[in-house]
Amino acid sequence: MPTAPKKPSSTLFTLKIELVDTRPLIWRRIVISGQANFGMLHHVIQAAMGWHDAHLHEFRVGDQSIGVPDPEGDDSDRPTAIERRVRLNRLLGTGSTFTYLYDFGDSWEHCLSVEQVRDADDRYGDGLIAWVQAGERACPPEDAGGVDAYQDFLERWEHDPYGKETEELRTWAGLDFDPARFDRPAANAAIDRMLWNRWVK
Repeated sequence: MPTAPKKPSSTLFTLKIELVDTRPLIWRRIVISGQANFGMLHHVIQAAMGWHDAHLHEFRVGDQSIGVPDPEGDDSDRPTAIERRVRLNRLLGTGSTFTYLYDFGDSWEHCLSVEQVRDADDRYGDGLIAWVQAGERACPPEDAGGVDAYQDFLERWEHDPYGKETEELRTWAGLDFDPARFDRPAANAAIDRMLWNRWVK
């Protein structure tokens, strides 16, 4: 059973994010304030992974859906909780696992696990903070067609790197795209900009 943090207002959560069914695994490890809400977590995931926030998303914590409610599409028996009103430390503790679905068409499912909850040092103050500790491999390009289509793209990249179809896909993905490269400084710079400009609260 997950254990709840003792001091929810001054804790840091270490979360591991895995992009489900990717081979090799695409993952990130982030640290985020326990008092952050799921809306902030959404934006941090987007920056950490390398997505562009161009599609709908949804969190699932147990049977609870958390996101941006859709008055026409929501299940009246299980309404979607508003992500900006739900704080991480109210639902999660060490050992908790939950999912984040991005792009309902391509269905990029992320599995998140709470690896650690610890008291925040005084140096962090009372403000919201977040950063990426580690990660591996690039995020798939937006609208890549989902996991299966992206895995096909990687196989062509490996086995027929100069083929016509591979060249077309590489041009579409961006000529500087490297599936093996994760740019952690760039991800942290994006998060810093969000926090500095108060884009997330």
